[in-house]
Amino acid sequence: MVMSSLFFAVMAAAVKLAGDLPAMEKVFFRNLVGFFVSGLIVWHSGRGFAGSDKRGLFYRSLFGFLGLVSYFYAIDRLPLANAVILNQVNPFIVLVLAYLFLREKIIKMQWVAIMVAMLGVLLIVRPGTGYLLWPALAGLLSAFFTAAAYTVIRHLRVSDHPQIIIFYFTGFSTFSTLPFMLARGFVMPDFFQLQVLLVVGVTATIAQFFMTHAYRYGEAGDLSIYSYGNTIFAMLIGMLLWREFPDALGFAGVFLVFCGAYLNWRVNREGQR
Repeated sequence: MVMSSLFFAVMAAAVKLAGDLPAMEKVFFRNLVGFFVSGLIVWHSGRGFAGSDKRGLFYRSLFGFLGLVSYFYAIDRLPLANAVILNQVNPFIVLVLAYLFLREKIIKMQWVAIMVAMLGVLLIVRPGTGYLLWPALAGLLSAFFTAAAYTVIRHLRVSDHPQIIIFYFTGFSTFSTLPFMLARGFVMPDFFQLQVLLVVGVTATIAQFFMTHAYRYGEAGDLSIYSYGNTIFAMLIGMLLWREFPDALGFAGVFLVFCGAYLNWRVNREGQR
């Protein structure tokens, strides 16, 4: 899971490094590699490409696509670590959505974890701080759509194989970007940007591979805390490449989100005993 977090952080940094290319082009390249790789895996497995729950696969793909677009928008306009930590509020939103739609229980300490994390988010977003507000809200929106996608995945786990879910998501996201790129005009990346976009696709695919295997061999409750390594790696990369040093309130906000994540992890650990 630590390796997955590292590659997801590198992917986010590459998205920012690609410069002022349209977000839809970045989403296209992010999913293109994964689409072909997951397609090859499904083909070699002999399972066939027809999913069982097509409605669920559609909603997972739609929410995941919307989450990526808003996430990439936030990455382009916020310090890298802030965009990443706002997106990583999604586990807390998953708890609420699973409670509302899947009838999964939330115990008192998890409500405390959610409130602590939301307080941290307020310190990061800081409504009224000018032009950063809208990108910050886009980061939160990416967390909401990502959480919605993960909630659907929890529903799909009884009907469809993970590689089928990945194949439909990456395929949907790849082809959904085409109308936007055609309507607004495709911006030809230069050689450096093309290399960076390929890094986006490759690192996202590798990160997905590590994450899939982590959840195959480990308990979700044990692994969730390690996914926040993404924020630490992103913060270090942001400091090195763009000299993005969070201020005191930003650090406090990140700390509170980590505290909320730790509380939720402890609850999951206690529940498995």
